[in-house]
Amino acid sequence: MAEAVADEKKKKISTWRALGLALSNRKSGFMALFGFAQGLPPALFLGTLYAWLSEAEVDLETMGVFSLVGLAYAFQFLWSPLLDKVDIPGLRKLGKRKQWIAPMQLIVGIALLIMSLLDPKSALGWFSLLAAIGAFASATQDIAINAWRIDVADETATLDILSTITQMGFRLAALIGGALGLIIAERIGWPQTYVIMGAIMLGIGIAGLFAPDASVEKRSAATVAANEDEVAELYNAGEVTEKVRNRALLAVGLLWGWAIATVVVFMVRSMTATPENRPDVTEFTTTFGPLVVIATVVLPAFIAAWIAKQKQVGRNVIVSAPGVGAGHRVKFTDHLYRALVLPLVEFVGRMGWSLVLILALVLTYRICDSIWGVFAYPFYLGELNYSGDQVAFASKFFGVFAIILGLALGGWIITQFGRMFTLTLGAALAAATNLLYADLAIGGELMQAGSDAIGFTALVNFIAGVFQMSEIEGLARLTFTIFWENLAIGIAGAAYIAWLSSIVAKKYAAVQYALLASLTLLVGTLGRGALGQMIEERGYYFVFIFTTLIGVIAVILCLAEWYRESRGKAAAGVVAPELGEQAA
Repeated sequence: MAEAVADEKKKKISTWRALGLALSNRKSGFMALFGFAQGLPPALFLGTLYAWLSEAEVDLETMGVFSLVGLAYAFQFLWSPLLDKVDIPGLRKLGKRKQWIAPMQLIVGIALLIMSLLDPKSALGWFSLLAAIGAFASATQDIAINAWRIDVADETATLDILSTITQMGFRLAALIGGALGLIIAERIGWPQTYVIMGAIMLGIGIAGLFAPDASVEKRSAATVAANEDEVAELYNAGEVTEKVRNRALLAVGLLWGWAIATVVVFMVRSMTATPENRPDVTEFTTTFGPLVVIATVVLPAFIAAWIAKQKQVGRNVIVSAPGVGAGHRVKFTDHLYRALVLPLVEFVGRMGWSLVLILALVLTYRICDSIWGVFAYPFYLGELNYSGDQVAFASKFFGVFAIILGLALGGWIITQFGRMFTLTLGAALAAATNLLYADLAIGGELMQAGSDAIGFTALVNFIAGVFQMSEIEGLARLTFTIFWENLAIGIAGAAYIAWLSSIVAKKYAAVQYALLASLTLLVGTLGRGALGQMIEERGYYFVFIFTTLIGVIAVILCLAEWYRESRGKAAAGVVAPELGEQAA
């Protein structure tokens, strides 16, 4: 008995020591910095910027055009293959990921600084162009940073810890670029605020030059030669024939080409057409968004599955070959095939039918908060009649703190109980918090009672008094509800990013992660129109019960994925998940 207690104590000490080493690791420091760099630009280009435009008396129709910059984040996977396979001339020595991360951060910083010199109303064309360039650079650095996190993870700075740190940096940046940005602008003005934010991004870009990169990915002549050998391996025995590869490449290329052209044409039309002839952003996103994802993810996945099947059964494959690409000159189409098709072939071939489970989980895991998010302010302000100051107090002050706390708690739970336990717990908590909102929709008596019972009401009233908020009736139950929801979102977010990072292959991390992450946005985009109609017809209470039931589906899928991973580890002879476990 005493030995068992001692062993358990040693295990806990070992876990805490591993956690401490991970947090003090140099990679963790840069991960926090990069996570911050991921969160700051969206806050400035998609949130705070609208306050500046409003102050400059820019009309709402024109502001709608600025929402187009959000397409860069929604469709970033379209250019993700470039980051896996293309080097920037003169920057190869920085590392495979850093050669993209640092320049993009510098571009964002420069864009913010130039924007600070312009008047939004008189120089709207340049203003919108700079915002678009900044958003594109920001989305590009996101692709590279997500891949960098997967590349550099090791036994000390584990993938789980780095994923948690990423989200913490991201949320902190959202607070600074959002709420703090508004406060600073009130005191020193918008141009000066954007100068400060631009300088921060420039500083991060310079610091990023000194970040570690995966040593195996350093760009050298030997690495370039190795990459050529990998392409040449397409001609080895057992690989599909060149004819099959070219057919698959043509099909995938046409699908991706259509998707890219569709997005580019829409953006050009929106930026150049007169207000009455501009296409509707929401209509485009809900109509063409799913089609773009189908063209770039779903249909190519079927093509990849067909190729994997050909290789498995030995049909349309090279029967014999003298060696690695011997006698074959590597062609441009081979490089394109390796960039566009091979990441999907690898993923589909590795996952098999489990891919259906993974895609279902990706599509449903964040559904509770992703669909409901856009209706939050109409619910708070219109349905519950809270003031803007009260909502800002609850969501920006307590809410952001709760998310950061949830991320830290999620990281700790991962180290104690494992990634899949935390993923499942996060899904259950995210679904359950919709019940809190359901109570709030019918008066919030339970929320008020809970807030009173734990002393939360007294705390909220005290802090509200410090901020000299005159109307605090009902503020405690609103803050109480938002606090617990955001705490759940933090726990779920830490686990989800860690899980998503763990199922992609390092060799194709940029493409595979970007594609999976894009699917997370799909259901939220598709479901908002239907949810809005449901709110109109049934009311908020019914909708919150409904989204809770949808969240239960994600919990069931998490349990299924947990079982799948456990069965795979058992088959491989792995007894328990390692703290530093990561994608191969």
